[in-house]
Amino acid sequence: MRGSDIGRVCDDLKKLGVRSGGVLLVHASFKSLGRVGGGAETVIRALLEALGGDGTLLMPALSYATVNAANPVFDQLNTPSCVGYLPEYFRTRPGTLRSLHPTHSVCGVGRSAGELLGRHEMDHTPCGPNSPFRKLRDREGQLLMLGCGLHPNTSMHAVEELSQPPYLLGNEVVYTMIPAGRPSFEMRVLRHKFLFRGTRYAQRYDRLGPLLDGAKGEVRTGRVLQAVCQLIEVRAMWEKGHWALRHNPFFFVERV
Repeated sequence: MRGSDIGRVCDDLKKLGVRSGGVLLVHASFKSLGRVGGGAETVIRALLEALGGDGTLLMPALSYATVNAANPVFDQLNTPSCVGYLPEYFRTRPGTLRSLHPTHSVCGVGRSAGELLGRHEMDHTPCGPNSPFRKLRDREGQLLMLGCGLHPNTSMHAVEELSQPPYLLGNEVVYTMIPAGRPSFEMRVLRHKFLFRGTRYAQRYDRLGPLLDGAKGEVRTGRVLQAVCQLIEVRAMWEKGHWALRHNPFFFVERV
């Protein structure tokens, strides 16, 4: 039976503009939703219901906090994510798939999950051409910032990697990858550094907001339960973000 909170969340998502049959990448602050009967499972089920049987749900499963040069080992099944309660719940939920990347993996479930998550291990950077972040652009995907604002937008790393601003990439690290059901292997990946000529830079992905045209539907703002959310059309994010970086390579960062 469809629970009342699942229905409320699903209705809010549809009102915001989540497309049935679409591909949706979600960044989330679970606590911003307020009290949710059934907890994280309710939110996941509501997202899947809004997307429908042909849709695909993705969430970041980043692990850069624990997988690094000092601990260069990534276990696809067991390495935890470091980006909040809801993505970590989603990672451990039965049936969820995870891409193979030591620091910037993505989890997913749904019709296109296997295709979108596959081959991430072929990249030499965190968000390269084989990453789900890049593929999302080509699938006319949507990006939901669920109560967390525009700051934690990992997809912007992929936009930056296309433009290669001078602060972005640092040293190569050799990681030991432990995939599920396959032999381990080594993966060489350049890390993001956010450092240039001795100056550290902080991410300012909130600057994307004013570039997007709400009247054209490039971004929509609304509430899901108590959370203030932004739903972004990924194609528009790429076009506007890449345009900004071509004109100013430091547009999405500031000196620390």
